[in-house]
Amino acid sequence: MKYSYYPGCTLKNKARDLDAYARASAEALGFEMEEIEDWQCCGGVYPLGSDEIATKLASIRALQAAKEKGQELITVCSACHHVLKRVNDDMKHVEDIQARANNYLKLEEPYKGETNVLHYLEVLRDRVGFDMIKEKVTHPLTGKKIGAYYGCLLLRPGKVLEFDNPENPKIMEDFIRALGAEPVIYPYRNECCGGYISLKEKDMAKNMCNKIVESAEGFGADMLITACPLCMYNLNKNTAGDLPIYYFTELLAEALGVKEEVDNA
Repeated sequence: MKYSYYPGCTLKNKARDLDAYARASAEALGFEMEEIEDWQCCGGVYPLGSDEIATKLASIRALQAAKEKGQELITVCSACHHVLKRVNDDMKHVEDIQARANNYLKLEEPYKGETNVLHYLEVLRDRVGFDMIKEKVTHPLTGKKIGAYYGCLLLRPGKVLEFDNPENPKIMEDFIRALGAEPVIYPYRNECCGGYISLKEKDMAKNMCNKIVESAEGFGADMLITACPLCMYNLNKNTAGDLPIYYFTELLAEALGVKEEVDNA
């Protein structure tokens, strides 16, 4: 299996581990991530204004690049996935945005939302399969109690992202089970960490982060996993640091026996 891959800006600097472990794990699981050429920053935030065309163009270029290769487009970063998926939905269903964006880009063939956007976790669930991953695990994470922190960007709006049930998701818990660990279900796993207000409303963001960590600890979690660099930063910055937080790809690489290769590269 070969997919077009959109890494995004953060995975090239502050979140290099999220990217490196994802690539190594993909190879171990038998699928290829082909980084698209000349990609640009998605913007990090979905532009809500229907008249904002310029801020959507970088995402459309990435989507078009995958379309030209006849491939589905993978992202690992929650924010990039959120932006690409919503812009793609605009290009499918909002005629005004579709017409103006294509008029600006002057593509040989107009882009109309043909590319299927997948988060890396969706590839693991829907293409590889958690049962297959379980068979590939060489270093099971037996005895570890792991809380999945979804945050808000992976799940909402549910009808557009179609990632999982936004109120009661289970994809990351199923992922944890496939690695041999025990998932911890706690109330704040799909609540916002306050990442986008962490500079302006520091006290509020800190309070939101502490509620998440305290909730996970209270239900017995030894650690948290996330797919979002912004959540990782915010939770580490605004809590005491007693509960370790990892990218989900790091634990995947560990269970597949390829983490050491990445760490020593």
